[in-house]
Amino acid sequence: MEFHRHPHTFVGQVSIKVQDLKRALAFYQEVIGFQILNQTERSANLTADGKKALLSLEQPENVVPKQRNTTGLYHFALLLPKRSDLGRVLQHLINISYPIGASDHYVSEALYLNDPDGNGIEIYADRKASEWTWQNGQVSMATEPLDAQSVLAEGKGEAWSVLPAETVMGHIHLHVSHLKNTEEFYEKGLGFQVVTRYGKQALFMSTGGYHHHIGLNTWAGEGAPAPEVNSVGLRKFTLVFPSEEARAKVIQQLTKIGAPVKEKNGEIITSDPSGNNIQLII
Repeated sequence: MEFHRHPHTFVGQVSIKVQDLKRALAFYQEVIGFQILNQTERSANLTADGKKALLSLEQPENVVPKQRNTTGLYHFALLLPKRSDLGRVLQHLINISYPIGASDHYVSEALYLNDPDGNGIEIYADRKASEWTWQNGQVSMATEPLDAQSVLAEGKGEAWSVLPAETVMGHIHLHVSHLKNTEEFYEKGLGFQVVTRYGKQALFMSTGGYHHHIGLNTWAGEGAPAPEVNSVGLRKFTLVFPSEEARAKVIQQLTKIGAPVKEKNGEIITSDPSGNNIQLII
């Protein structure tokens, strides 16, 4: 978990839009294991440790279903502290017959599923950073079948009810319109480094030598439009900076490349070239 604390820059919280808050809360508590931190009639903050929000849900007025072939959320990814935790959640998802995918990415082992609105979720555990393979500044990642039996064995059949308190938002993966200007925004503006590429359709970026804090792809189509404001999907996500100085430097870099930076109600918000909103916090 050392890549999700000072002095790194990382994703802290993800905010998504849903069609039915009550249905979404039932899913995120019963299937994923979140706890409700606080709640209003149309929104809720969800937590793993009872203190800080990792995921925010909002049911907009006149909400419309998730729109296909648009930019926005591909998935948000919950990083579990141990492989045994992954084994326990895998057993739980099998027990309740929830449809999932599963992959071995060399750097991590991951489960994939969608919430009732089609918002993508990854739940994963990292392998030790000392086991990752780097060559010429690029980390080796792939999508191979998960050794599910080995992962299940780690869980020892123990019950799953809540996310471990140490769970963090490991990364976010986004659909974007074009990779070239998106890469410039995240690199020259926000200060992330490219750590691997999947051909010309996807790239992965991080700070501090993590395998990725940000994933970006054009799998929704080159030039894909942004969804409607009241569509199910991503509302915003936060990037956590190690200091006021680090954030100020990034704001200066964003301004230099012509990216929007707005302050509203004490929040500093930017958006990438595909319209994905990012709140800059310390």
